[in-house]
Amino acid sequence: MALKVKIKKQLNAFTLDVDFNVENEIFAILGASGCGKSMTLKCIAGVETPDSGYIELDGQVLFDSEKNINLPPRKRHSGYLFQNYALFPNMTVFENIAFVVSGSKENKSKTAEEYIQRFHLQGLESIYPANLSGGQQQRVAFARILAAQSRLLMLDEPFSALDSYLKWQLELELGDLLEKYKKTTLFISHNRDEVYRLCNHVAVMSNGHIETVSDKYGIFDDPQTLTAAVLTGCKNTSKAHKIDEHYLYAVDWQLELFTAQQVPDDLSYVGFRAHFFEPTTAQQQVNCFSAQIIKVIEDTFSYIIMIRPHDKESLLLRWELEKDAWVRLRDKPIFLTIPEDKLILLKK
Repeated sequence: MALKVKIKKQLNAFTLDVDFNVENEIFAILGASGCGKSMTLKCIAGVETPDSGYIELDGQVLFDSEKNINLPPRKRHSGYLFQNYALFPNMTVFENIAFVVSGSKENKSKTAEEYIQRFHLQGLESIYPANLSGGQQQRVAFARILAAQSRLLMLDEPFSALDSYLKWQLELELGDLLEKYKKTTLFISHNRDEVYRLCNHVAVMSNGHIETVSDKYGIFDDPQTLTAAVLTGCKNTSKAHKIDEHYLYAVDWQLELFTAQQVPDDLSYVGFRAHFFEPTTAQQQVNCFSAQIIKVIEDTFSYIIMIRPHDKESLLLRWELEKDAWVRLRDKPIFLTIPEDKLILLKK
């Protein structure tokens, strides 16, 4: 199933302006809360209407502002999993699933029973949504979407309301489900780890605009923009400017740095991931500085060390390392090297 989306819609804080194509893959839209992710899905589903643009699914035009085409949600055959699951509160589990199945009463019953088995909902057929756990509600919602033979699956922060244990269990189940679904899936999230584990390609959204689109490996290795770097978990960022082809100055860290990449003329920021520092007990030649320890924070399985270069009043840098490694280093003078191939060069 090929999905083509090119729409604009004026919102309170910004104009939603997105343009992307997806076909038979799990495509993530990664962005902070309020950036326009959910509104994009609502426009595709027909719940909201764009001001202008075009939406096509598998050759069928769902919306075209110039030709005055705007199919109602029921004719779009898209499965939209809302954050709150949107189950019918006055219907049982069985009735919620059977309601979306077309055909005879016999076919509705047979299909509902099939999906109840598939999603391990046996024994809950006569229960109403209010008496289900969050995980059970989610499974019913998934079952209902697939029972409706949706051509497109849209998941809006599907794990946001779940505790960590249940979230992981359902993520495993969702991963298996999506492998079998083999149709176009849009996955909305602000969680980089979920996106990395479940999706093929990632679009980074900020203030209604898609800043960059890449496969999941590229978006983490070379996020390209400051927003993408932060959303993919880069804890250290600084304003930066070019010195020459391979040298830059990190303004907020007060460091001159050498990079293996060629520094672009439009460099605006530089990023560095917190676990890539290389500690030594002696001064090295390139990208090495004496580290002043400002604060040590014990995390579950690691230490987070807040540092700055000695004799500088720079922005603090975050260094993360395993507990055993910190125990070996903490009573010694520490020099940290930033590997030349680990710097992330960023635009605005």
